[in-house]
Amino acid sequence: MASRTLAVAIAAYAAGALAQSTPLYQKHFEWNALPYKVDTDTGERGTQFGYNLCNSTTENQKSLCQTAVVNSIDDFCLWGPPEPNSVVGNTEGEAVAWCTKPGRGTRLIPAGALTGVQFMKTPDYVQVVGFIDQANVNMQSDDGGGEMDPHGADQRGNPLGGLVFSNAFGTDKTKFTQVIEWHNFMGGGVFCMKTCDPAGPNAAHFCEHVFDRIGCQYNAPAAYVKGVFESCEGESQDYPGVYTDAAGAVQTYTQPRVARCYLHHPIHCSRPQVQQLRCCD
Repeated sequence: MASRTLAVAIAAYAAGALAQSTPLYQKHFEWNALPYKVDTDTGERGTQFGYNLCNSTTENQKSLCQTAVVNSIDDFCLWGPPEPNSVVGNTEGEAVAWCTKPGRGTRLIPAGALTGVQFMKTPDYVQVVGFIDQANVNMQSDDGGGEMDPHGADQRGNPLGGLVFSNAFGTDKTKFTQVIEWHNFMGGGVFCMKTCDPAGPNAAHFCEHVFDRIGCQYNAPAAYVKGVFESCEGESQDYPGVYTDAAGAVQTYTQPRVARCYLHHPIHCSRPQVQQLRCCD
């Protein structure tokens, strides 16, 4: 009887932890009408770490701005930890925006940190990829990294409440559009940030969020070349996880699911003082 009661309690806990009022990817905002914080939940991972209303008063190297932009080769942001010498896997829920250009209310990526960048616009997305001295954005220099996206096991996103906007999907460069589907991989000295056109019918496929263990080369194929900075147009890739071989046969990759059930697990808990019990990919 006791084991059955425990099982019921665990199931109820898991259901409550994963059920949020509104998933992050379903929250839509205008650039000029952002709330202070878009995540008002108080679930398993606590409250949103930073804020979304960012301006000149929040622009400094301690900024907790969680609103990023991806516009061009010289105007984009990446997600990085708020504190030095951090591991992405420990801090993805608290990541803050690090940007190349002032005026966004964020932290600035230090000069010289980017050692190669390719910005590419395709019919379905824009992406920026390249090489980075990741210690300059508070990552441990040997951290293999991980993925940030607007989903997560609880649908609150990584980071919690993290928003992305872009002016790359129209001719009016003063108009910033919220990007609903995006992914950002950071680690191993490499980065890639793909933002999918919200008007496109396949945005969720091009910006898949389920292949977190196979990195940039598979999720955001491009010309990764150190010392080269270029902006170009390109064709849309196959959906991540879909590959057409030389014979024309289409193959589909499925990432193995590794269930991790844990209680008090500081490696995956950004706030280890909070008791945690969950299973996730």
